[in-house]
Amino acid sequence: MNSMKEPIREDALYSSYLSSEESKKRIYDYEVSKIKGIDEAANYNFLTHLPVLRLFNVLSSDIIQQNADLKFAVIMMDISEFKAVNEFLGRDEGDRLLCYIGDVLKEIQDRRRFTVAGHARADLFLLFTTFEDRQELADICLEIKRRISDMHFAYKVIMSFGICASEDRQPSVSYLRDCAGIALKKVKGKYFTDFNFFEDEMRTLMLTEKLMESELLLALENHEIVPYIQPKVDMVTGRIVGGEALTRWIHPKHGVVGPSEFIPITEKNGLIISIDRFMWDQVFKYQRQVISEGRKPLPISVNVSRMHVHDRDLAETIIKLQDENDVPPYLVPLELTESAFTPEEKEMNRRMTDMRRHGFLISMDDFGSGYSSLNMLKTSEMDEIKLDRIFLSDMASAKCRTVVSHMLGLLSALDVSVIVEGVENEMQRDFLVRNGCAQAQGFLYYKPMPLQEFDLLIRKQELARC
Repeated sequence: MNSMKEPIREDALYSSYLSSEESKKRIYDYEVSKIKGIDEAANYNFLTHLPVLRLFNVLSSDIIQQNADLKFAVIMMDISEFKAVNEFLGRDEGDRLLCYIGDVLKEIQDRRRFTVAGHARADLFLLFTTFEDRQELADICLEIKRRISDMHFAYKVIMSFGICASEDRQPSVSYLRDCAGIALKKVKGKYFTDFNFFEDEMRTLMLTEKLMESELLLALENHEIVPYIQPKVDMVTGRIVGGEALTRWIHPKHGVVGPSEFIPITEKNGLIISIDRFMWDQVFKYQRQVISEGRKPLPISVNVSRMHVHDRDLAETIIKLQDENDVPPYLVPLELTESAFTPEEKEMNRRMTDMRRHGFLISMDDFGSGYSSLNMLKTSEMDEIKLDRIFLSDMASAKCRTVVSHMLGLLSALDVSVIVEGVENEMQRDFLVRNGCAQAQGFLYYKPMPLQEFDLLIRKQELARC
């Protein structure tokens, strides 16, 4: 079985979730003391001057504890396609929009009792408040929408709202926030509705995620997280020229769990940092093993999550692994998604530039899936571009073939190595080869496989060359 989706006992999951919530309540006093020990400016967003998530949680929890007779809700809101605002209008206009939203929320906070506005990150805002009925919360969302529509702005701003209104007395803020986030996901990107309430049927999804989160905490320790390798192939010769390390979870009950089912959860809870480091360690050790056996190693790239933008030890960790295993850095290229190269990720760009100077090769993954792909070609330093599989989605179309042909020509002129993802048939392969692209990944050649199988495949290729 390769899916986590099956009938679950909701009562057992809910008990597990409640246990998690009780543990969070126990550290409330610790969080308060930690807040007091931090410089006050660090508790507020530098742009909107609203409380950051940490302080938002503490202030809201304090209100709940002191007002057991009231009903509370959290409204989570964000801007649809906010990156497009920064891209087309500029960062200054994007900041102006965020400040305006912050001012609107402050006004609502000032006139309502027991209300806390917060700025979680980027374009994600929060409003904790009391309520008598759901219409009162809906009216708040409609007011915010109206106020933003009245703003003089050159871009149509579409706000989405997720609402968790709890009838329970003294609910935890994290529970309200999690539920509001789930409700927001259900409405985001839909243009005919602005807000969505968390309903009972959504709870199963939330509880399933919570259960998976608790299992993931043990998965690394129990060696259930393992590296799979998808070979990179020279389409002219058919030979394997490298590989990409991909994460798989070998669940004791559900079998192989794909990354789309668990990676988003690890990015939310921060476990992705530990998983990435584990994967890097496994690849460096494997390359050391190949070198020690007197064989010629092929480059195996590793993924670096965007979450590492806050990881101050990123460069030190990778370089330490390289030194400990005595592996040339070019044998472990670093792959980052295109979104990690945006102007908003200046710190990640700087770190990758430093890694490049140290001898590591930098690869831009999923190129072409974002807003500013062409602009990044002139501003970012990289050694390899991985064309997203979306470029191959309609090769029967003359327009599609024209776009791919010219894109390959442009990248060739920039002297950047190119590899195409998602090659699944011979027509795609032949077209790419005719247009000067030699390397690819895709099911036409190989699916991701366990590291041991990849090693056997390479050994057979080595023997065939002798």
